[in-house]
Amino acid sequence: MSRIRIRYWAAAKAAAGTPEDQLEVEGPLALDEVVRRVVALHPGTRLPDVLAVCSALVDDRPVKRLDPSTVLVEPGQSVEFLPPFAGG
Repeated sequence: MSRIRIRYWAAAKAAAGTPEDQLEVEGPLALDEVVRRVVALHPGTRLPDVLAVCSALVDDRPVKRLDPSTVLVEPGQSVEFLPPFAGG
């Protein structure tokens, strides 16, 4: 079995209560399935609301406004969730 590394930043890290998770996978997952699985790892938290406003990077590539059901995440890749932030 392979893994997808999930990294959380700022408010996502606070909501998850951890800086990262590892998802055990048997093959590629759509990004929306990745989100469903990480939310299931942290029941009763604010994580679903925070992830809803986050930008996502798959292996350091922004997925921007692509439909998350069409973005495939391969085993061995990483997904980072970055909440919006302000500042200079």
